Amino acid sequence: MGSRMAANLQQGGHQLVVHDRSIAAMEEACKDGAEAASSPVAMASQEGVDVIITMLPSAQHVREVYCGQDGILKAKGGVRPALLIDSSTIDPPTARDLSAAATAAALHHDAQPCSGCSAAHPTLIDAPVSGGITGASKATLTFMCGGEKGGLAAAEPYLKLMGKNIVNCGQSGNGQAAKVCNNLVLGVSMAAVAEGLALGTKLGLDPKLLSDIFNSSSARCWSSDSYNPCPGVMEGVPASKDYKGGFACKLMSKDLGLAAAAAQHCGAKVPMSEEAARLYQQVVDAEGADLDFGSIFKHVYNGTSTMPV
Repeated sequence: MGSRMAANLQQGGHQLVVHDRSIAAMEEACKDGAEAASSPVAMASQEGVDVIITMLPSAQHVREVYCGQDGILKAKGGVRPALLIDSSTIDPPTARDLSAAATAAALHHDAQPCSGCSAAHPTLIDAPVSGGITGASKATLTFMCGGEKGGLAAAEPYLKLMGKNIVNCGQSGNGQAAKVCNNLVLGVSMAAVAEGLALGTKLGLDPKLLSDIFNSSSARCWSSDSYNPCPGVMEGVPASKDYKGGFACKLMSKDLGLAAAAAQHCGAKVPMSEEAARLYQQVVDAEGADLDFGSIFKHVYNGTSTMPV
């Protein structure tokens, strides 16, 4: 995701400074003209860096990158980029904690603060994305943003180079709240589409025909019309590539875990997503952690694209 988003920023005319734990990922970015930074704090201390965008696997990684020993907010003399954008998918409380940590950090005296924001500290917004690797490649992502209005306005030109829908969700953490709810629905709907297609195929229906019925009827959803989990129904989706690439089951499992934690925090009931989480965990436990989450069709429902004779 991050490498494709970075490529779109480059195509938009921006010079990039990159950092990743993966040396190979940094070397690949540098082949395309990016400059490598030795650490997050080195990036935050570098003159000429106006904005930092992070895309990381978990809340633990995000906390480390921002608040760890070599974190962005540890820059001596103050953080040079006034705008910090986190596009990871993490829990809303952590996003709010990090926003508060940014507010407590110093902004370098040479930095130009975001319009309408404090000149004393950097502005951090949460801006998780939806749209997957395809959306990242085609710059059609949806960004769900939470934070100060000035920060959101400053972030918009950058986000528009990577996505087509930029949604202001309100205060810090609200972008993450929206993402958690979105992926809850996505996980449940994919499981439902997989279940329906597996059942239909066993009942003698052509899965492509059944998908066409779904997509022209009340069962229509993104999991059926844009990311169908049954091999042979759609070209170019992970199901057509043996579920390689795409959105990994381990990440869907993580996101449904975030939904469960958020629900517990606010006293909401989420029985459908709890059951979906159990099913995706079955795939993860069966050594399918890196397979696309549509592989639930094959590995939980034993679905095939072949009708019984």
